[in-house]
Amino acid sequence: MFRLNFRSKPNTWPAFIDLFSNLVIILIFLLIVFVFLWTTTSVFNKRNGVKTIAELKQMNIEQTAQINQMTADNEEAMRLLIQARAELLSNQDELDSKNLSMIDIITAYENEVSKVKSSDDAARREVAELREQLAQTTAIKEQLVELEQQRSILQEKMQKQVNVQQELIDAQESEMAKYTSELKRLNAALTNADKELLSQQVKYIEMSNKLNKALADKVAELQDMREYQSEFYRAVKIALGDTESIEVDGDRFIVQSDILFPTGSYKLSTEGKKQLRLVSNVIKEMEMKIPSDIEWIIRVDGHTDNKPVVPGNRAYSNNMELSLLRATAVVNELVRDGVQSKRLVPTGFGDMYPFVPNTTKANMQKNRRIELKLTNK
Repeated sequence: MFRLNFRSKPNTWPAFIDLFSNLVIILIFLLIVFVFLWTTTSVFNKRNGVKTIAELKQMNIEQTAQINQMTADNEEAMRLLIQARAELLSNQDELDSKNLSMIDIITAYENEVSKVKSSDDAARREVAELREQLAQTTAIKEQLVELEQQRSILQEKMQKQVNVQQELIDAQESEMAKYTSELKRLNAALTNADKELLSQQVKYIEMSNKLNKALADKVAELQDMREYQSEFYRAVKIALGDTESIEVDGDRFIVQSDILFPTGSYKLSTEGKKQLRLVSNVIKEMEMKIPSDIEWIIRVDGHTDNKPVVPGNRAYSNNMELSLLRATAVVNELVRDGVQSKRLVPTGFGDMYPFVPNTTKANMQKNRRIELKLTNK
């Protein structure tokens, strides 16, 4: 700490006043030199010299006034300094008498300053702690704001989930109500079905008895039909003669189409009509022999090989149509020969049911055929 000793302090006022006066004089001299240099430079650099000189004169007058004012101010300052020096000298003795008490005051002041500095350090530390706490509080507030935002987002998501779950519950309840209603309806229908089943069982027993009787009658009829089939096939074979183009296979009589139709045609040939006339005589004889209570027919089935139909044929577009047209032509010819039309049924199968595989020309010839089958309705 510094100590003031007014008794041993030298008197510096005269030197200060001299120094201040010298500085003012130097400042005035430098200002005059600067004005002179600026004026000279302006005069030689500008084209309008007369105007510039007039302006410089005016500025010189103004500066002279300013210098005079500064000189007056300087003199006033010197007067005030001298007066202050006199007052200072007059108060020197009074200050010397009070020097001792001033030292005590300064010591007490320094002590107070030390205390204040200690308090200031403590206050600074407290402020630093408060600032740190404030920073922590600010960080906590920011975390709380972020947590609040996250809580709002979670609440919104939970609300959406609750709404979806409520919609699902409502839909399930609606479906459950529908299922309950449907279950009641089905239970009622099941009860009615049980009653109906019981009634049907009674009817079934009655119908079973009737069916058994009808089946027995049908078996007897079929037994008679087999006898007539055998007789019919034998009679047709005898009428047409023993030839490889005609054969009996089980319950059907097979005539190759080549002896009835030209290749690719459904118009009967002359030889075909002659063969069918012999068949019609056999059928008319069977009409006389088979009892009237037996419902029988002769099914005329047309078959072809698997050779595709030539494109552009206007009569038929595929083998199925060709087979049906040939079967129909045979039925029409038999009706013209006197067979009742109700006893004849034409059908066409195309190449769907080959008699033998279509691997050779001979097999393909066998597959082009007309089958006559005596059967019951």
